[in-house]
Amino acid sequence: MEPYLTFEHTLGISFHDKDLLKQAFIHRSYINEYKGTELEHNERLEFLGDAVLELVVTDFLFNRYADAEGRLTAYRSALVRTESISAAARGMGMNDLLMLSKGEAKDEGKARDYILANTFEAFIGAVYLDQGYDVAKTVIEHHLCPNIDDIIAEGSWRDAKSYVQEKAQEVYSVTPDYRLVSSEGPDHDKHFVMAIYFGDRKVAEGSGNSKQKSQQDAAEKALVAEGWDQD
Repeated sequence: MEPYLTFEHTLGISFHDKDLLKQAFIHRSYINEYKGTELEHNERLEFLGDAVLELVVTDFLFNRYADAEGRLTAYRSALVRTESISAAARGMGMNDLLMLSKGEAKDEGKARDYILANTFEAFIGAVYLDQGYDVAKTVIEHHLCPNIDDIIAEGSWRDAKSYVQEKAQEVYSVTPDYRLVSSEGPDHDKHFVMAIYFGDRKVAEGSGNSKQKSQQDAAEKALVAEGWDQD
């Protein structure tokens, strides 16, 4: 339990139920590989923590910003997305405590970010059960909520497709139209190119390994082409 004790000490939290703390870091793959594990994986805790996280973040944003509901929703979505939560988890040292299968332990890419984000939520669930709502709230506000400053400064809270539609309707009174330009490659490795049109005018093209991703890329490029990325 030494790594967990160090983790608790760093956060200033002392769990009454140490098994609950440990369970927050147990990934399903670990249970599948090590059948004799006494504790369960962390998915039930994740379910609980997700709800606590959304409430705390919503309360934080509501009290801090007087913006309209639509923008607050966009702020919240950006703050609780995988990249933001996994960055907070890494900053807290959670990556060193993960209990994974040997295969999962080798992957340090996007899959690890996803696991870390889920683990953060599971940990919040464990804190809520062991320490109560106020302590869970403090952890979230201290380790995750400060990310909102960078998110707003960078404009990364905007969903490109939603924002380009809003601007196109405001400036040109048109709804953007996405059209397939090309689709290449085998079914398991397709590459799509989509064009975004304002009426009959092609504004930009985007690419990706799905139509959704290529549309998102086209929308981001349309924002740049129209100079709306600076708004």
